[in-house]
Amino acid sequence: MSNSLTVAIIQTNLIWENPKANRNNIEDKVNTIKNVDLIILPEMFTSGFTMNAATVAETMDGETISWLKQLAKKQRAAITGSLVISENGNYFNRLVFVEPSGNIIHYDKRHTFTLAGEHKVYTAGKEKVVFNYKGWKICPLICYDLRFPVWARNTENYDLLIYVANWPKVRVSAWDALLKARAIENMSYCIGVNRVGLDGNNYEYTGHSAAYNVLGHRMDTLPIQEEAVEIIILEMDHIKTYREKLGFLKDRDYFNLEA
Repeated sequence: MSNSLTVAIIQTNLIWENPKANRNNIEDKVNTIKNVDLIILPEMFTSGFTMNAATVAETMDGETISWLKQLAKKQRAAITGSLVISENGNYFNRLVFVEPSGNIIHYDKRHTFTLAGEHKVYTAGKEKVVFNYKGWKICPLICYDLRFPVWARNTENYDLLIYVANWPKVRVSAWDALLKARAIENMSYCIGVNRVGLDGNNYEYTGHSAAYNVLGHRMDTLPIQEEAVEIIILEMDHIKTYREKLGFLKDRDYFNLEA
């Protein structure tokens, strides 16, 4: 078990529906990173937030997954982000967490974004995923999931909540507020990684990627509207100290969820 977890946030532009170009751009950024435990990419990092699933969909044996495995092994760090996966006749907005060993954990986006018609193209996930990596319990979620606090409720005593996103500029104030709220209410580190730039539908994204500690204090200095890489160090002692001192999670509600 590691008392600290070193995390690299990659806030990047995404080339519309061009997996190869996005892999090349991301790999250039990853190659500048050294000695981290985890690298976080945005939602649909191979394509941007597209409803043209058939154009960019891959399988779990596809080129991007193979590339992630090689990159994770080379960096000796886990890499996570979401991409379009085709499986059993369905398309999923799937977050993959690729460990240096090649082991893969995945989470399918539970709340498909009905405003953009995502529910008509992608099959919604049914399971919340919490897993252990280097002694840290991690809960990964995707973009629109951020608006649904019951789904994120920390009944598993996780240590790190991750959101990967394509969250547009027009509603970014909600992103800012809710990321901070999720950290505070769950007494967990919360990291949100959003893209920048224009997508193929001419929607603008300004980043606002951020990392918050269990008290809701912001830890990063990431710029707005620019590509950037920042390293954040999370400390397990911080979590233990404030959970024991304040005890807010002892009074939490428990829910029976039906997917």
